[in-house]
Amino acid sequence: MEAFDPAAGHPPLQPLRFSVLGPLRAWLGDTELALGSPQQRAVLALLLLRRGRAVSLDDLVDGVWDDDPPPGAVPVLRTYVSRLRRLLEPDRAPGRPSRTVVSLGDGYALGGRDTVASDLDRFEDQVHRAGLRQAAGDHRTAAQLLRAALDLWRGTPLAGVPGPYARSERTRLEARHLHVQEAWLRAELALGRHSAVLPDLVALRDAHPLREDVCELLMLALYRCERQAEALEVYATARRTLVEELGVEPGPSLRALHARVLAGDPATDDLPATDGPPADGEPTDPAPRTPVVYTSQLPADLPTFTGRRAELDRVARLLPAEGCPDTAVVALVDGMAGAGKTTLAVHWAHRVAHRFPDGSLFVNLRGHDREGSLDPADALTVFLVALGTAPDSIPDGLDARAALYRSVLADRRVLIVLDNGRDADQVRPLLPGTAGCLTIVTSRNRLSGLVVGQGAHPFTLGLPTAAEAREMLTRRLGAARVEAEPEAADDIVGLCARLPLTLAVVAARAAHHPEFRLTDIAGELRESHGSLDAFTGGEVGTDVRAVFSWSYRALPEESAGLFRVLSLHPGPDIGTAAASALAGVPRSRARALLAGLTGASLLTERAPGRFVFHDLLRAYAAEIAAAEDTGDRRRQALLRMHDHYLHTAHHAASALDPLRRMLPPPGATTDSAALRFNDRKNATAWLRTERYVLRAVVEHAAAHGFHDHAWRTAYALDVYFNRLGFWQDLKEINTVALEAARAVGDLTGEAYSLCGLGFAHAQLHHVGEALASQERALELFEKSGDLLGQAHTRRALGYRANRTGAYGVALGHYDRARELYRAGHDPGGEASVLNQVAWTYILMGEHDRALERCERGIALYHEIGEAYGEASTRDTLGYALHQLGRYEAAVGCFEASAALFREIGDRYLEADVLRHLGASCRALGDLGAARAAWRGALALLEEVAHPEADDMRASLRALDAGG
Repeated sequence: MEAFDPAAGHPPLQPLRFSVLGPLRAWLGDTELALGSPQQRAVLALLLLRRGRAVSLDDLVDGVWDDDPPPGAVPVLRTYVSRLRRLLEPDRAPGRPSRTVVSLGDGYALGGRDTVASDLDRFEDQVHRAGLRQAAGDHRTAAQLLRAALDLWRGTPLAGVPGPYARSERTRLEARHLHVQEAWLRAELALGRHSAVLPDLVALRDAHPLREDVCELLMLALYRCERQAEALEVYATARRTLVEELGVEPGPSLRALHARVLAGDPATDDLPATDGPPADGEPTDPAPRTPVVYTSQLPADLPTFTGRRAELDRVARLLPAEGCPDTAVVALVDGMAGAGKTTLAVHWAHRVAHRFPDGSLFVNLRGHDREGSLDPADALTVFLVALGTAPDSIPDGLDARAALYRSVLADRRVLIVLDNGRDADQVRPLLPGTAGCLTIVTSRNRLSGLVVGQGAHPFTLGLPTAAEAREMLTRRLGAARVEAEPEAADDIVGLCARLPLTLAVVAARAAHHPEFRLTDIAGELRESHGSLDAFTGGEVGTDVRAVFSWSYRALPEESAGLFRVLSLHPGPDIGTAAASALAGVPRSRARALLAGLTGASLLTERAPGRFVFHDLLRAYAAEIAAAEDTGDRRRQALLRMHDHYLHTAHHAASALDPLRRMLPPPGATTDSAALRFNDRKNATAWLRTERYVLRAVVEHAAAHGFHDHAWRTAYALDVYFNRLGFWQDLKEINTVALEAARAVGDLTGEAYSLCGLGFAHAQLHHVGEALASQERALELFEKSGDLLGQAHTRRALGYRANRTGAYGVALGHYDRARELYRAGHDPGGEASVLNQVAWTYILMGEHDRALERCERGIALYHEIGEAYGEASTRDTLGYALHQLGRYEAAVGCFEASAALFREIGDRYLEADVLRHLGASCRALGDLGAARAAWRGALALLEEVAHPEADDMRASLRALDAGG
């Protein structure tokens, strides 16, 4: 049995930028965010400053409120976390887990580190680099880096953020700031800039009169400016302050400096006393060198380049603010075909080329060309000749050429672009061996060997944002043309799937035909949607189908086979287990093949274990699947896939509700690698992750002749979709299931589909449709003699009758359902009916009778050991007690029920109980506890994207307004 790793697919995260070196601020892209209440800011600050490490709920409570947390602090924290998730990740699909504020254990962590930046990270990076330069004797660069770090500060760190953690961090950061100020001043003094920093030193001494290090620096600066008397006065003032304030004498270092100044010791006069040229022996910048041969091989920058601001900012951080790097920097840009890797690399290279005085080199390694890739030995020959080596002096053999190449570059600072690399072995000989050079490598493959062996900095280039893609179109067609048809322009961006290559092809067609309306071009794309026919640019390099084929043809056969069958999958993304079923390979092998496709940029791993196609790559994969795989082979793959989802959904439903009658699916005819689940939490996690996939799978099964799979999978999903309030989903999948069952004359499937459809209609207040569906289902179950099917339908009819106020009719249905459950030897079903009868009595105002039914139901659930039913019935018991005015007893029942649902992992029903708990607390006059319970309920409802979240917000507003 294999454990399931819950994860969900996500769109690419937008870059987040935070500022903590002043008031806490945040930006999503270029938009500043309103961070909410002070306590919510405190939660964000704690998560941010823990730098991706998990923060437990206890630490969050202590960090925000210390020893005086409010009642229900944990639900309040969950509310803050829920709001932060919506704020920081507004594009997250409903029901998908957050990648920005991630749940870890019993706490949270700030995720998405590749897209999160802060001024504190920049500050520490600059300080670290300054330390390296200081240790190397390069005081000038160190001083520049430290000054740049200090310029990031905008006032008191975390200003306005409350709580003990913020106070502690504020103190720590202010001490860090002071330490870096001192380091910068030391670096400036080492450069002989004594008089220039005197105003800063005086201000710092006045702000920190007890800081002996600052007093030492001020004394030294004054002495070296030939102001000995003032230097001695600084010591006298410092000594007087220390004695009066702390009752101590100055430390030995300050006393020793005082003695040297007093004696005019030459040891204090090693460096120049006034600003001016560095003294002999001080590190100086090397004189500019004239290279033997200056080479400039960069291709022209694209005149219409636009966007990619976040990516350019990220790669820019690899280089110092000015000049060449002090190490050999290798930037590795990978991504799918057509994403614009070369365009980005060339644009960035042009932006920084002036920093490399010995020129630039460029080579297309042709890693995915049909004619084969460039031999690295040949590339070295081209480079060596460009660098001034005589052709007859170039040795034979790759190793000898690589050694000569490194020797030629040893004293040079060169920018190198290695475009379209095939693998690490092709690229590695072309890397320089000494500091001062920048190498930019592009590849469709993830060249992990360069990251591990050469310390390359990897960057995966995703799609541009919708706004950037529209800007690309505007730059190519002109603002007037795009602004004249803005909706058509947006359609073109969407139909091109934001891929830069396809946008360029379509824009070229539009530019060649200025008389064409963009609306007509969008219409052409819409007609050919699902194929690549519209994206042929007339040349091999601009034919999208040909460009994709170069990556596909380089795949091993097994990987190519998986690439093709993945196009058959109907969902928005796919997990490893389903991919293994489609391919008919063991799960461990599927993982390796998926990693290969991801490494080749033919597939994207959106979240751990969740993979997604780019729309155009899916279309390409479908084309070659139809061309290269027989119809029988494709159908066998689909059968394995539908077997996998049906049997896994069955196992999940069994774990979610062990007492519910399950219809065992027919034995799988394939090795479908179905998942099994140890508990409700894992089952719920899988169902939550696969929600949108499962809807698509049911529809696909019905549309492609897998009718039995369609209605049985829909039946297995009833429990989950109902409990989470996904009633529209429930209606849609059962509508499809009903058509599938009727298509093959399956009366059992028709009956169960009608029952599920009727329940969905009842929840959506479609009274007529609900009654018609349920009565037809009952008729079919009676005709077939299915006792438990009849009981299940009677319960559904009773529920519908309660919704319409026909309580007597409901009790009749429930009585008959109990008889049927007894006849079918189903004690769990009987106990659930007792709970529903109790609820009917509550609706009728007969609360004492409801208490009696609840107690009988709880006893029966105890007897069979069913925690879920007990939790549900304790909730009903609490509600009856509340109606009788026994609020304290009701609170106890609700708390017990909520604890059980929390342990089970049913977030929706936990939220429902917390709503009832809040009402009882409010009736007791404990408004703080009521507010905490309702906020906790709201956080849970928002987490599962439940439609009842709006009602909960309204209740909270009413509570805040009227108490």
